[in-house]
Amino acid sequence: MPPVLFIVMLLGALCGLGQAMSREEKHKLRNQVVEMFDHAYQNYMDHAYPADELMPLTCRGRVRGLEPSRGDVDDALGKFSLTLIDTLDTLVLLNKTTEFEAAVRRVLSDVRLDNDIVVSVFETNIRVLGGLLGGHSMAVMLKEGGQNMLWYQDELLHMAKDLGLRLLPAFNTSSGLPYPRVNLKYGVRGPETRTGTETDTCTACAGTIILEFAALSRFTGDPVFEAHARRALDFLWEKRQRNSNLVGTTINIHSGEWVRRDSGVGAGIDSYYEYLLKAYILLGDDLFLQRFNIHYASIMKYISQPPLLLDVHIHKPLLPARTWMDSLLAFFPGLQVLKGDIRPAIETHEMLYQVTKKHNFLPEAFTTDFRVHWAQHPLRPEFAESTYFLYKATGDPYYLEAGRTILDNLNRFARVPCGFAAMKDVRTGSHEDRMDSFFLAEMFKYLFLLFAEVEELPFDVEDYVFTTEAHLLPLSLSTSPHSSLISSNRTSEEELDDSNFDWTCPNTRLLFPDPAFPRNLREPIRSAVDKSCPRPAPYREPGMGHPPLRAQDFMANNPEHLELLRRMGVSLIHLKDGRVQLVQHATQAVSAVAAEDGVRFMQEMMELSSQQQKEQLPPRAIQIVSHPFFGRVVLTAGPAQFGTDLSKSSTGVRGFVAVAEPYSGCSEITNAEYIQGHIAMLQRGQCMFAEKARHIQKAGAIGGIVIDDNEGSSSDTAPLFQMAGDGRNTDDITLPLLFLFHKEGNILLEALKEYREVEVLLSDKARDRGVDVQEGEEDCTTEATSPVPSEPPGQSQTTTVEREESASEEVTPLQEEVSPANENTSAAEEVDSPKEEVSPVKAEADLVPSKEERDSETREEPEGDTDSSSQSVDELLADWQEDLEAFQQMEKDEL
Repeated sequence: MPPVLFIVMLLGALCGLGQAMSREEKHKLRNQVVEMFDHAYQNYMDHAYPADELMPLTCRGRVRGLEPSRGDVDDALGKFSLTLIDTLDTLVLLNKTTEFEAAVRRVLSDVRLDNDIVVSVFETNIRVLGGLLGGHSMAVMLKEGGQNMLWYQDELLHMAKDLGLRLLPAFNTSSGLPYPRVNLKYGVRGPETRTGTETDTCTACAGTIILEFAALSRFTGDPVFEAHARRALDFLWEKRQRNSNLVGTTINIHSGEWVRRDSGVGAGIDSYYEYLLKAYILLGDDLFLQRFNIHYASIMKYISQPPLLLDVHIHKPLLPARTWMDSLLAFFPGLQVLKGDIRPAIETHEMLYQVTKKHNFLPEAFTTDFRVHWAQHPLRPEFAESTYFLYKATGDPYYLEAGRTILDNLNRFARVPCGFAAMKDVRTGSHEDRMDSFFLAEMFKYLFLLFAEVEELPFDVEDYVFTTEAHLLPLSLSTSPHSSLISSNRTSEEELDDSNFDWTCPNTRLLFPDPAFPRNLREPIRSAVDKSCPRPAPYREPGMGHPPLRAQDFMANNPEHLELLRRMGVSLIHLKDGRVQLVQHATQAVSAVAAEDGVRFMQEMMELSSQQQKEQLPPRAIQIVSHPFFGRVVLTAGPAQFGTDLSKSSTGVRGFVAVAEPYSGCSEITNAEYIQGHIAMLQRGQCMFAEKARHIQKAGAIGGIVIDDNEGSSSDTAPLFQMAGDGRNTDDITLPLLFLFHKEGNILLEALKEYREVEVLLSDKARDRGVDVQEGEEDCTTEATSPVPSEPPGQSQTTTVEREESASEEVTPLQEEVSPANENTSAAEEVDSPKEEVSPVKAEADLVPSKEERDSETREEPEGDTDSSSQSVDELLADWQEDLEAFQQMEKDEL
């Protein structure tokens, strides 16, 4: 289809969400933004120019080589008056055309781009090249207005092309991914130019080029810049993990191998996703939108757990890669607005806002319970950016108040006599002697746009797209005379699929027919971040009101319990891995007494959850020993914290399996005569694990297997569950109970369906696979298994405590971590063998494999991956080794 300009306009505004801010108050805040900009800009010009940045505590300029090195941070500095160039289009937006004209003349007369200095390709592209192009766009716009810049003859564009040519040598790699650094004078020549020795770059570093380079090509008519940027994006797309459709954080620019396999939307990846969507908006190429939508679906499936955005492992995306978030992800709600996905944008922004109010600024990194992880704050603008876009989309005055908070905190805590100083530690309020150029380039743009009325803007911002540095590029570039020179690198397998497109943007009135709906989304998150400390329970007269619900009695499927939670102001948040988090918002309790009960309930739940997670049990094995399996199929199972301890049994528990009726096992077993003497199979859900165990034990079962009701779940992609008790004494449970994910449980159910009698062995680890195998069949044992590299000392299997059986299982307060991330998870369990280590078979539906089929059955890949029907043992070994290395890398990254 022909290129389409994708100008995102979310029609409609939400009214009645609170008292609207008066026009006079908005005007006052707009003027305050201008005054703060003047304070920062004038101090840079007075005390720092022509240096790259201002040092606001010592009132001098930061010149690279004259100040102590700060490491990679200094790669943004190139002795090219960085802050002035980065600020050019901000001057125009703030109606400072006279200052803009003077600044352009300074840039043209003073700035040199041929310095013998090594700079970051990424930072120089977004700040300097983007700044020159944004300045050129503004100069052209003003000249066409006939009042200003009448002398301008594309001088900034000529400088931009000169700089673009100086960056091009970085792209001279076999993959097309740029080297992370380049020498402005000598390019990439090796150690003598202090370049060309790097092997790795971040995904964002290679994937945040297309807007600036495409704009440069279309402004100048030279297609070489856009071609190189497209090639880099194409390579990153080809190297995505095909099962999860996620990309890692760091990639080898020569081999294309992922160096860091953790994936999120923050540092190292953030603007790669941003530029896919904005490249479509700017250039009108549908291919970029299709790629973005595929990535976005995976982000929402694996990374987004509203209001949290947690990094995961690209090969095992249900495993969290860390337990903290970095502040750069604050841009993501704004990107979701451009995408048209407003609800999660509201939720994540609210979480960020509450963290901001708690610490005055967003710490560089903070934990899932909103404590400081890294305490610095270099005056980043991403939260202000998302605040502006959400206000633009909803018209909710709540976001004007959020903007006021940003202004107040900047003036109260960051303002110093010579500008604004970055926060060294948000907890103590100490400063760092730096004011990065992006503070002027981005922060004041978004805050000004937030408070300014449309008629107060010198041009229509809807005619421009914001780069990641908030530079303004005109949407008219998509129809420029030179756009036809650029060819899309669409591969034959990338035919456009309309299912990956949302061609229209949602009307916010249709999204939120109830004006209070956004407020209802925010309230639970606000309470979770800023909860109050519990106070002693108030006196309750005998017989007055409902008796308080105790955590040990709570069942998530009990309607009466849910009603009691509602009265106490406690709500449930469902997580994608089948767990539930509890959040209390006391203001929604029916009374002060009920609110106090809610506080006490939350404290009890936290203590109960903590107690249940203290003892981490290793995974167990379910080995199918009957004909025709003879021990070759071993399923990895989760343990229970009650019942028979299989690690203390030399023989395990062996018996034929039978499906219990009812399948949930939550009431008395009706087919007890069939269950007696058998190992009962049950479905997860509707009641406690311990309750299921008691019912099948009463029916005479010798063991139990609980099968996950979450379709598609697998031990390949999720940490094993550790089934907890129900808060009561479980000494009466004497049989073993094990847990299987849906995929592994299906193997057992299919076997029972086909062979009617299936015997299994429940044990702490699989026994010798020669069990019940006739002599002539013993040689087949290794055909159905794959060797596993030995694990390093200290590496252990991660399990997640499950204390409740319901549609959404584990109940933990929001303040608790979502799941452990510091321990590595092995994809296989050891199986005793006289000669080698082997892994349990992840068998597929066909449970009578031929010799040729068994090799491919050893590891099942999700749909969409390459054909694995003829995988060899060596290939399987390589797969396991890759996973092992990935988890080792995750551990190093965490440290």
